[in-house]
Amino acid sequence: MTLSNQELLALDGQALEALLVQISGRLLARGWMLATAESCTGGLIAAACTELPGSSTWFERGFVTYSNAAKTELLGVPAPLITAHGAVSEPVARAMAEGAVAHSAAQASIAVTGVAGPTGGSADKPVGTVWFGWCVDGTTHSERQCFARLNRPGVRQATLAHALSRLAVLLG
Repeated sequence: MTLSNQELLALDGQALEALLVQISGRLLARGWMLATAESCTGGLIAAACTELPGSSTWFERGFVTYSNAAKTELLGVPAPLITAHGAVSEPVARAMAEGAVAHSAAQASIAVTGVAGPTGGSADKPVGTVWFGWCVDGTTHSERQCFARLNRPGVRQATLAHALSRLAVLLG
């Protein structure tokens, strides 16, 4: 299920719950756990996962690694990688996803790092830029989205919805 930016913003509580039920079923069928590594969302993805009753059977843990130091200390993201590419980058999102699996008992992870705004953007990384990483059974996937023209809560909500909808596809 790949959603457009409009659909991501319209994802209400009921649709989000249905998506999480789908994800939980796919994880449980494999006997897998999920971990999250979040920067710009500050724990929203983990909170959404744990809203679902019974989530302790498939949700292992969430890392909120807002600072660069936290990314390095908690997830093992190499500091030189952050220095070379910036915290909002594909290599860092991938390293966060891999680190979430490596530092947990999970077999799948979601990682997000971005510029939620309203400040902090640049020409290369405007406000609304988010890098996503997913590690599923040892394979890492990544992509960039730009949720332009959204306010801070909108960027964070769109990031939550996209991260989960893409995970559902990867878990197939």
